Amino acid sequence: MNAPLPVTPVASPGPPLWLLAEVTYRCPLHCAFCYNPVDFARHDSELATEDWLRVLREARAAGSVQCGFSGGEPLMRDDLEILVAEAHRLGFYTNLLTSGVGLDARRAQALREAGLDHIQLSFQDSTRELNDFLSHTRTFDLKQRVAGLIKHNGWPMVMNCVIHRLNIDYVENIIDMAVELGAEYLELANSQYYSWALLNRDQLMPSRAQLERAERIVNECRQRLGDRIRIFFVVPDYYETRPKKCMNGWGEVFLTVTPDGTALPCHTARMLPGLDFPNVRDMDVKSIWYGSEGFSRYRGDAWMKDPCRSCPDKEKDRGGCRCQAWMLAGDPAAADPVCDKSPHHSKVVQVVERASDPGWKGGAKPLIFRDPRRSRELGALEKSAADG
Repeated sequence: MNAPLPVTPVASPGPPLWLLAEVTYRCPLHCAFCYNPVDFARHDSELATEDWLRVLREARAAGSVQCGFSGGEPLMRDDLEILVAEAHRLGFYTNLLTSGVGLDARRAQALREAGLDHIQLSFQDSTRELNDFLSHTRTFDLKQRVAGLIKHNGWPMVMNCVIHRLNIDYVENIIDMAVELGAEYLELANSQYYSWALLNRDQLMPSRAQLERAERIVNECRQRLGDRIRIFFVVPDYYETRPKKCMNGWGEVFLTVTPDGTALPCHTARMLPGLDFPNVRDMDVKSIWYGSEGFSRYRGDAWMKDPCRSCPDKEKDRGGCRCQAWMLAGDPAAADPVCDKSPHHSKVVQVVERASDPGWKGGAKPLIFRDPRRSRELGALEKSAADG
C-alpha cells in the first residue's frame, strides 16, 4: 500500500485579485438557473453607497485589480455610476455583468464617463420566444437594443448565454446572433447545478448526445468564423471525471462581497455548514482575506481527507468544489463527487444517465422560476428543515 502524500502546510495566500461586487439581489428577471442563493429574499439588506466605496478602497489596498459589478441586476442600484467611478479612480479594471435591463442611452453615457471598461451582456436564447420564457420576462428586444448601445459606446462586448437542455440544440443560432450583434467574445456556459439551477436540474440537465453534438457544432463554428469572435464553451461539471479547482483555489484569487456585506470565497459558499463568514460592516477586507476562518478553512490541503489527501492531482484541483461536495455527499470536506475517485461519484453518474434516458420524464415538470415570493417560501422550508 502506498504511503499517503505529505500534507502541505497552508502558505500565506496572495492578494484577492478578483473582487466581485454583488451590489444587489434585486432583479427584474426570473431565470430558472440563477446562481443567487435560493433564500436570497432573506438577505434583503443592502450596503449603502459609502460602505461600497470603503470596500472598493480596502480591496484595492489589499491588492485587488479587477472588479466585477454584478447582482441580481446591478443597474437596479441608482449609485452604480458612483461606484464605477470610484473603482476606476482607484485603478481597477471594471466589468459590468448585466441583463441589460435598465441600460439606456443616458446611463450608458454616464457609465462611460465614470470609466467603465467592459460589459458582459446576458441572453437566454437566440429567439424572442425562448429568451423571454427562460427569463420569465419580455426582454429579448431590449437586449438587442442594449447590444447596440454597447457597440455605440465603444465597449468590448462579451455575450453570455447559459446553456442547458432547453436551448443547447440551438447553439449555432446563438453563435450567429452573437456575431450579428458584434460580440467579440461569446461564453456558452453550460449551467452548473447550484441554487436555482439545482432546483431545476431534472429539467435543465442536457443529455450526453446533446452535449456532444453542441461541442461539435461549436468547433465547426470556430473554424467557420475564424477570428471574428472567440467562443468559450464550458462543459457541465457532471460530465467531467475530474473536478474543477474551486474558484481557482478557495481563498486564493476570488473575493465575493454580497449585497448585505457578507464576504465569501465563492458565490454560493454561504450554504456550507459550520462556517461563519465575516461581514465587511464588521471587518476590513484585508483582515477578512488573511485572517478569517471562513476564508482559511479550505485553503491549501491540510483539511483534505482521502481520496484527495493522497491524490497526486490534489494541487491541480484542490479537491474540487466544496459546495458540490456538500450538496451531493453531505460533507463539505469530501472529494467533489464529480471526481470518479469519489465514493459518491455514482450520484453524478445516475443524474447523467437519467438525463440521457429517452424515457426520462423529469423534464416534464414545471420550472421553478426565481422570484422573491418563492425565495421566501423556499427559505422558510430550508430553515424549518434545519431546525428539525
